[in-house]
Amino acid sequence: MPPIRILIVDDHPIMRVGLAALLASSKEMEMVAEAGSGEEAVTLYAQHLPDITLMDLRLPGISGVETIRRIRKQFAKARFIVLTTYEGDEDIFQAIDAGAAGYLVKGMPQEMLVNAVKRVHAGGRYLPPSMSQALASRLPDCSLSNREREVLVLMAKGKSNREIANQLGITEATVKCHVSVILMRLNASDRTQAVVIALQRGLIHL
Repeated sequence: MPPIRILIVDDHPIMRVGLAALLASSKEMEMVAEAGSGEEAVTLYAQHLPDITLMDLRLPGISGVETIRRIRKQFAKARFIVLTTYEGDEDIFQAIDAGAAGYLVKGMPQEMLVNAVKRVHAGGRYLPPSMSQALASRLPDCSLSNREREVLVLMAKGKSNREIANQLGITEATVKCHVSVILMRLNASDRTQAVVIALQRGLIHL
């Protein structure tokens, strides 16, 4: 069987070098290209048409999730394994919803990555038990709108309702409404708890 052709997408050169060395140690896999941004990944995918893409979520420019969506819009059969530091249930949900077939956290054993690549290449999915449990615990009504996420990010930066209103160009009353919805959906008792929960779950990143 020919080796599994892999595209590595990560903004840290050292991480790309490490993954490339890991793949080089196996005759079953080979790196065909590496990208440091989402935009670069879209271009390189079209050039090389890899069997598997290892995708980080935190990238300069467009995110890993958006990169997956853009590539799959052109190449519906593209297969992705997310390799990231994010462990929140919302991160996992967004990645799987975008089309990722595997989700791993950096620092996993080499054997786990190899098994994930083989399973996804064979048409399956790969989610470690901890990732599956996090995904299963996600409440169906906890999603936030884009505006609510914007408000939440500014809350995390310590902005008052008035400051948020001025920055977003909306009324202070509207901000209060958004904050109330955020607290309810995150089951938080106050703004600080809402921010902590949002960061833990991957609803926002700072």
